[in-house]
Amino acid sequence: MTEDHALQAHLSVIVVVCLAPRQTQQWELQLPPGATVADALQACASGSAWRQVSKGTALCGIWGRVVEKTTALQHQDRVEVYRALKVDPKVARRERFAKQGARTTGLFASKRPGAKAGY
Repeated sequence: MTEDHALQAHLSVIVVVCLAPRQTQQWELQLPPGATVADALQACASGSAWRQVSKGTALCGIWGRVVEKTTALQHQDRVEVYRALKVDPKVARRERFAKQGARTTGLFASKRPGAKAGY
C-alpha cells in the first residue's frame, strides 16, 4: 500500500485541551477523510471537561490559529481548545503594579545607592 493511499484512509489528528493552569489533556485520533474540528472534539468528548466545548463557548484552533468548528482537518493537524481568560492580562499587570508599589518593581527595584529617584 502506498503512502498516499494510507493518508486517504484516515487522518492522524491530535486534540489538546487545557482544563486548568498547567493541566492539559491530549488525545491522538484516527479520523476519516473530510472530518471537521467538531468531529474531532466529538470523538474525544468525555465528562465535565467538555461542558464549555459542547456549549460552543470555547474557542478552537489549529496550530495556534483560531478556526471555526466546521473547518476541515488535514493529516497531522493539532486541534487546540482554548479556555477563556479570567482576567485581562493588562488589567492583571496594572493590579500587580499597584499592589507592589512603583518603587519595588521593574526598573526601579534595583536602585543604585545615592542615585536620584527614578534612576
